[in-house]
Amino acid sequence: MRSVGDRPGSDQHRVDELRSTIDRLNHEYYVLDRPTASDAEYDALLSELRTLETAHPELVTPESPTQRIGATPNSRFAEVGHPLPLLSLSNVFSRQDLVAWTRRLSRVLPDTPFRFVTEPKIDGLAVALTYVDGNLDHGATRGDGFVGEDITANLRTIPSIPLRLRPAPGTPLPSRLEVRGEVYMRRDAFAALNDRIERDGGRPFMNPRNAAAGSLRQLDPRVTATRPLRLFVYGIGYLQGAPSPYSHLQSLALLRNLGFDPSPEAVSHETVDAIWDRCQAWLARRDEIPFEIDGVVVKVDDLRQQEELGTVAREPRWATAFKFPAIQQTARVRDIIVNVGRTGTLNPLALLEPVNIGGVSVSRATLHNEDEVARKDIRIGDWVVVQRAGDVIPQIVQAITERRDGSELAFAMPTACPSCGAATRREPDAAMRYCTNAACPAQLKQRVQHFVGRGAMDIVGFGEKLSDRFVDLGLIHDIADIYLLDWDAIGALDRLGEKSVANLRAAIAASRARPLARLIFALGIRHIGDRAAGLISDRFGSLDALSAASLDEIQAVPGIGPKLATSAVAFLAEPRNQAVIAKLRAAGVNLADSHEGASGERPLLGLTLVLTGRFSAIARVEAEERLRRLGANVAGSVSKKTTAVVAGEDAGSKAARAVELAVPLLAEADLLAMLEGERPPLPPPKEPGKKRRVAPVAAEVIE
Repeated sequence: MRSVGDRPGSDQHRVDELRSTIDRLNHEYYVLDRPTASDAEYDALLSELRTLETAHPELVTPESPTQRIGATPNSRFAEVGHPLPLLSLSNVFSRQDLVAWTRRLSRVLPDTPFRFVTEPKIDGLAVALTYVDGNLDHGATRGDGFVGEDITANLRTIPSIPLRLRPAPGTPLPSRLEVRGEVYMRRDAFAALNDRIERDGGRPFMNPRNAAAGSLRQLDPRVTATRPLRLFVYGIGYLQGAPSPYSHLQSLALLRNLGFDPSPEAVSHETVDAIWDRCQAWLARRDEIPFEIDGVVVKVDDLRQQEELGTVAREPRWATAFKFPAIQQTARVRDIIVNVGRTGTLNPLALLEPVNIGGVSVSRATLHNEDEVARKDIRIGDWVVVQRAGDVIPQIVQAITERRDGSELAFAMPTACPSCGAATRREPDAAMRYCTNAACPAQLKQRVQHFVGRGAMDIVGFGEKLSDRFVDLGLIHDIADIYLLDWDAIGALDRLGEKSVANLRAAIAASRARPLARLIFALGIRHIGDRAAGLISDRFGSLDALSAASLDEIQAVPGIGPKLATSAVAFLAEPRNQAVIAKLRAAGVNLADSHEGASGERPLLGLTLVLTGRFSAIARVEAEERLRRLGANVAGSVSKKTTAVVAGEDAGSKAARAVELAVPLLAEADLLAMLEGERPPLPPPKEPGKKRRVAPVAAEVIE
């Protein structure tokens, strides 16, 4: 390997050469599964590129292979509007359903011959990736189909996603391209990941889909980079600046040429019989393929026909999914135990003799609540039918009563908590029974695990086994004690090395500075998830301001209704919770976001803004975050409720939508003034304009 500086004039050429080679090797390894270089050769090339870029920072570009990892953690994900919605699919469950679906197509387009394409329905997380001038610009989750979350930094860490498109032979690179796909995890990679998590004392993921979703929504891209994620692409959302394909199969071929891994084994059919045979073939081999699928997608191949068929009830007429039946097996119930959740709920759980269901060993199944146990008449010792469907926890469908021999034991929900012995209660209209003891050790263990977990305070190394041990030893009596641990006592514990203790102590110290939204979520307020915590944090800016807010003020926050607001008020009014918050404050935990508006001054309250395009003075994501901190509601799509749309360069469809709805348009200068706390001088609304098409290709669906 040559040293940096041998030929300074050739450094740019060598950097370009290395990037091209590394991109090709990534494509061969992660997409084609045909590596042509050893790991050592690949590592040497990447090391040389890093060395050159370190010596010449001006040569670093966002699409360089070295930039896949290294972004700083986010406090939360920004919202991104989808120019064309990611639609859901209708389902068919039988050949008769499939025939009925094709007949509906013929009623819309009579006397029209259709050609269909089938492809496996990957069980992963749907994403949309946007490329501008060949480079990955941003990527987002599906969200509600219209607005998703910006996860660009995490997507960049996935090796099978090209940071720059590969030029297709004879075809110019699109000036703008949106690709739809599914992020997933192979079965063997999932098993290896869970093994590693369990060795580190963490809680394993339930299935590959949950692992993929949890990995992709990490706020720290460096964590995502350690997860074995891959991407299958299944279609084009829109394409500009290059010839559009005429069929779905042509779209997949184009995506393959551009460097993506398209839906595997997509096949064309002309008859319902051929489609049905293909669906049954996939069903027969579902357990043999290296990734999980939960059905087969059937699409009309011709893109013009897709556009003519259109959508109905937020579903495309031109596509449907044959959903596989839930995988079922018989198993014997060894026992029924009761777990205590962090909010005190008593949850019955069936312990089963292990059984393999869809390649996963299942030894437990949820029973939901005591009414469910009684309704299904599940007894200890019963033979039962167990099913696993998608990402749902395995559940018992029914007892096989004809196999009973009289030795089975009926189950009764305990009237005393199985953890602390306190009395349990059940509200008249509730399905759940609760432990009445707020100091219950089982509840405390669950609260601690939630507090330190992913998406909350994210204290690395503080796994389930360790947190349970600290509770059992009396080192933790509430979540605030995490910051008041007796480190001398911990250092004397068996099986905890000096380095592990030092790492844990550093991780706990670092978590003191987590954003307010993470703390609100970590507190474990019933019904308050991470998204609601973010909305509340944006509105109030500090835990003190939230505690002082009335029920009406909290439920007035967009996205927070009466149920969530009532839960938050009740939690913050509880003296025990107030004492814990006081201990967190004394321990130096961040209780307020140190940003614009945190002191209570929110000059942009009441404004609903949409940002679109590029801005020369500030990144759009940063601008959106600062506007939220100043009290504005920043939305991802334009509606009649939008106060104004701030349009930068290449504003596109959102600016056009604003004109259609007579929503005022603001310029970058207005944005900069708002960031200084000035409310914008809103111009008079314009007359609604005519609707126009956003893109030449029909909206792709979420599979």
